[in-house]
Amino acid sequence: MAETGASPLPPTPPAHSPLLRAEQFMWLTARVLEQRLFSYHFLNGGPDPVQTALDAYRNEDGGYGHALEPDLRGPVSQPLHTGRALRILDAIERCGGQRVERVCRYLTAVSTADGALPAVRPGQRGYPAAPFVPVVEDPPPASHTLGQGHPHGSLLATGPVVGLLHRNEVWHAWLFRATDFCWQEIDCLEKSHPYEIEAAVAFLDTVPDRSRAEAAADRLGRLVREQRLAALDPERLDAYPVAPGYAPREHRFPHDFAKSPDSLARTWFTDEEMTRSLDFLAAEQEADGGWPIRRDQWAPAAVLEARPMVTIEALHTLRAYGRLVD
Repeated sequence: MAETGASPLPPTPPAHSPLLRAEQFMWLTARVLEQRLFSYHFLNGGPDPVQTALDAYRNEDGGYGHALEPDLRGPVSQPLHTGRALRILDAIERCGGQRVERVCRYLTAVSTADGALPAVRPGQRGYPAAPFVPVVEDPPPASHTLGQGHPHGSLLATGPVVGLLHRNEVWHAWLFRATDFCWQEIDCLEKSHPYEIEAAVAFLDTVPDRSRAEAAADRLGRLVREQRLAALDPERLDAYPVAPGYAPREHRFPHDFAKSPDSLARTWFTDEEMTRSLDFLAAEQEADGGWPIRRDQWAPAAVLEARPMVTIEALHTLRAYGRLVD
């Protein structure tokens, strides 16, 4: 029998189960990569098919492109694509070895001297991109503006990548500079927005200095509550204005910050708040079995390709909190 990435006789959940509905959505809608990833996580599939599918997005410079991140179209390597590739490699326990060494060389080449990554580099010009993703000019030889307002690199792009590399005990010269950059950005955060906080959490959850991470997370948790960055009651969303530049329904909820119970962000929310958040997440599954995207829907293909990613993430979160029957 040909390899499909799934067990020949996977356990069959009840017909109405969220997982079975999501599986039908994936076969109907998702790219091969997300189908393979879904099979790996939920149907006893192996990691090799996922890695093979991911290789289609890899470029000779060690980065990734070709709309791996659906909001950036075109072939050129970008840090956002490469960050997503690392998340996939981490998910299948392949985030190491020569492959990741090549990725680190790419990250070194596109970062500032401080180790900061831009979200989108100038090579994107001429290819379609979401209007809310900023394209920056090439970074200068050295940065003189570390901290909030850094003109070429951002915590948003850098934090999750650095966190993943620490999680997998990857050591590279670039990583030391990038870690220092993330610490300095987090230390001076005063006025922020939800996605930046999520990036900070991705860094803090795995950075080796745990005592410093816990102290920083405690401060960010107070900031999140003071600035009402998390919608604590999904039934009263009008009480939680979205951040400037976000779509009208682009609220972020406790489960978006604390994606698993062992995240440092979990302590930011009461049990009641987390229960409401998870109830809301479970109820968001749509009739076709997928979860919606809440950001601006700027292009049909980007929406179609992003929903399977959001669906897998939702299932992961629900499973992490014991809300999903496999």
